[in-house]
Amino acid sequence: MAIEAIQFRKATALGFASGILAGLVVITPAAGVVHPVGAMLLGAVSSLACYTALKAKSRMGYDDSLDCFGIHGVGSGLGVLLLVFFTRDEWRAAQGADWSVMSQLVTQFMGLGATIGLAAVGTLAICALIQKTVGFRLPERDEKAGLDHALHGEDAYGLLNLN
Repeated sequence: MAIEAIQFRKATALGFASGILAGLVVITPAAGVVHPVGAMLLGAVSSLACYTALKAKSRMGYDDSLDCFGIHGVGSGLGVLLLVFFTRDEWRAAQGADWSVMSQLVTQFMGLGATIGLAAVGTLAICALIQKTVGFRLPERDEKAGLDHALHGEDAYGLLNLN
């Protein structure tokens, strides 16, 4: 919300909600290992990173209607990686003498990569199943008429005059 207020001279409820989500998503992977000050710093960094990702969506033109990737993907990935730099001293001590920031960062990168890979493979499998069974798209005329009309016989926001 603060970023919007600075850039556009107005704040929006969507910016407020997106900022809250960016903070919650970044702290989720780090919740048990960082102090509150670290959590606040992670939230601030996440807000900037997620805002940048949302702006990239506009420039790149990809479909992310709920900003799922821009907030959840970017924010949680950032939390997974940056938690290493904000871990509690007592957590570090419990890991033993052979623990280091770099070794943990490598582990975090590997976990993040595995998660991205699993999500990509799972998504492609689900997409293939949907395409083979019910398909992704309706005929163009039905889309222009509006899915409410084409699928349910109701009129909402169709782009064709059906009368």
